[in-house]
Amino acid sequence: MKRTFFIPFLSALIGGGVVVALIAAFGGLKSSSKTVTTVQAAPLAPSNASQRTSGLTPHDIYVRDAPGVAFVTSTIVQKSESALNLFGGGETQRQGEATGSGIVIDANGTILTNYHVVENAIKVTVSFEKGKAVEAKVVGKDPSNDLAVLRISTDGLTLHPLTLGDSSTAQVGDPVLAIGNPFDLERTLTTGVVSALQRQITAPNGFTIDNVLQTDAPINPGNSGGPLLNIEGEVIGINSQIETGGSGDDGSVGIGFAVPINTAKNEISELEKGGTVRGAYLGLTSLTIDGSLSALNLPVQQGALVQSVQKGTAAEKAGIRGGNISGSVEGGQVAVGGDIIVAIDGKTVTSSEDLANDIAAKKPGDTITVGLLRATGKGTYEHKTVSVTLGSRPNSVPNANTPEG
Repeated sequence: MKRTFFIPFLSALIGGGVVVALIAAFGGLKSSSKTVTTVQAAPLAPSNASQRTSGLTPHDIYVRDAPGVAFVTSTIVQKSESALNLFGGGETQRQGEATGSGIVIDANGTILTNYHVVENAIKVTVSFEKGKAVEAKVVGKDPSNDLAVLRISTDGLTLHPLTLGDSSTAQVGDPVLAIGNPFDLERTLTTGVVSALQRQITAPNGFTIDNVLQTDAPINPGNSGGPLLNIEGEVIGINSQIETGGSGDDGSVGIGFAVPINTAKNEISELEKGGTVRGAYLGLTSLTIDGSLSALNLPVQQGALVQSVQKGTAAEKAGIRGGNISGSVEGGQVAVGGDIIVAIDGKTVTSSEDLANDIAAKKPGDTITVGLLRATGKGTYEHKTVSVTLGSRPNSVPNANTPEG
């Protein structure tokens, strides 16, 4: 069975005299022997011949960009029930370290990384050379997109900011490079290609991250927060998750995922101001209308069928309705009778993913118009347009089983 999980590298956690090795949220990584392979550096070329080539080799890019990749270490404390307390209620604390990577984005000490690298950290340090660590402050964080911004003092340091590229120009087959610190191995370079575009992965708080880049460049625990680079040596993604083959094999199987750099660029200025960034929130769950729902005899062949509306949210305040009748489709039971969302601000909505993307592009407090079809109770539907003032995302997604807006 395949498993997808975040990829910080966690050292032993110590508590109650017991040393426990933990690895990330969805599974552990077995230790393995290290094999060093030497390859001759050849210039990279994009899959699209019309693109301009830089003539840079992987070595050239590594020499230029590796100094801008930070080694991030988080001291974390986890609480758990004590097995020694026979009457219950006792707690123990286990302390350990999670390591990942970071991207220097300016000369003032600003570093971009994954949120899950510094989640629950009581102390964060950053180093560029072994033995020379400086303490970092978590300035801003966005759990919904797995992003965090750190700030360090630049005293005695010469920082090398990396150039942030444009992830929207990436194409399947384009060569990419990853630089990070897998398994505590500093500044490791791996190469590959963009394997797929517009993937979706789950953020630490259960929300969906869209437009994710998939790559076969080997990334492993410790690569989290490090850069995925294009042929020009520009950052186009933040390496975040890997998928494993299961069956006891918890290492990379050549499927890695990177949060697109454009997602980070859209909110870096807000993250630098501090606090937790919360995206816009509509407050409903929905299903994509396609052939799988043909048995429901819906009036349209595309759109987002509202399943449920959370209480107190923008959707409820605007009067958007969820389903109240159970219907059977090939995949199981769905809620029928709810509104069908077909447009946001006049733009056609063809799927639940469209709806989520449209909401993600907004900010809390924005007012939008939602075009929908509503059942009349007489076997017909009527067109309606409602105005919605968007709220802020909660700490975690209310229902992770269906896409939400």
